[in-house]
Amino acid sequence: MVILLLFVSVVLFVLADLAVRETMRALKDKRLRREREEALTLSVNLDFSREARTLKRAEVKDPVARILCVDDEEVILGSFRKILVLDGCSVDTVETGQEALGLIQTHHYDFVFTDLKMPAMSGVEVVKAVKHMRPDIDVVIITGYASVDTAVECMKHGAMDYIQKPFTEDELLAFVKKALHKRRDRIERQLKPTVHITGSAASERAGAREFNIPGGVMISAGHCWASLAQDGSVKVGIDDFAKKLIGPIDGVEFPNVGMTVKAGQPLFRVRQKHRSVQFHAPAGGKVVKVNQALGDDLDALEMTPYHKNWVCVIEGDNLDVDVPALKIGRSAVALFQEDIDRFRAAVKGLASNGSRIDGELSVGELQTLDDSSRERIVGEFFRP
Repeated sequence: MVILLLFVSVVLFVLADLAVRETMRALKDKRLRREREEALTLSVNLDFSREARTLKRAEVKDPVARILCVDDEEVILGSFRKILVLDGCSVDTVETGQEALGLIQTHHYDFVFTDLKMPAMSGVEVVKAVKHMRPDIDVVIITGYASVDTAVECMKHGAMDYIQKPFTEDELLAFVKKALHKRRDRIERQLKPTVHITGSAASERAGAREFNIPGGVMISAGHCWASLAQDGSVKVGIDDFAKKLIGPIDGVEFPNVGMTVKAGQPLFRVRQKHRSVQFHAPAGGKVVKVNQALGDDLDALEMTPYHKNWVCVIEGDNLDVDVPALKIGRSAVALFQEDIDRFRAAVKGLASNGSRIDGELSVGELQTLDDSSRERIVGEFFRP
């Protein structure tokens, strides 16, 4: 009986707690909506013409996104303001592309939504100018059905996506939600072009968006790492430059135990769906061991490609010649930095993802390239 009463008491406590939480959430949502409605009302009465002649601004506290909309139809801009502000966005609207370009020089926006056909300055011109002046801002085209082909063409100039008008409230909200997810994913995957020498796997993970090289590890020109043991054996794996730019790996084709290779010869492959990257031996000798544990747990590479995540062990037979060709310490950092700069220049404009910023590198950069471009890049950076 006591146990039953205790159980009922716990259940009642949990239900009461849930009810209180739900009530608090409902009150918070109601308060936020009231604040956003007030922001909309205020935006109509405030004069921002000193910044831009047709500018109307509705700002909310802690916005989920900051958006600039440009369209020569006020009815479209009014719809954007009402729908997006009530959903938690801060929204500026103007009626000309020239005004939009002036605002992006002095304000920070996550998105610019621009109509495709405007009398003074076309949406195509707005896209080109925004991506030139502020490549960090994502641009979305507003278009009618007859102009979809032109909107798609704009994506070649850097536009993230397009939305067709007329659109419903639900369609616009769903589109913005998807665009926000795409933007956050891109920012999350964006790599910083900095290289650090680290002392442990933990510190490497802490700089997951930066490039890392453990102290004492040697790096080959083809981006294998090598760790030399006292007995002359060499552990070999892929380095952080290769792992980050390849992205998630589906499989490893290990070399045969007992095979003999020379430095620079093909050693193993990593697979990514129907594609693969061939890596070459950083040192010559006989393959005496492969890391089957890595093959069974490829997710471990997401933590670090170094340390226990080696691919194979080579019994070196010409280390006096092979080792001096490898880079270590500051020389390894210099190799990474040089190849990061070359890689950024090489892939500029090659990625098919319209939201990509030229010169920006992201985790899995090779995945964004078509087969021909990818093969050219692989040949330049992963073959000695």
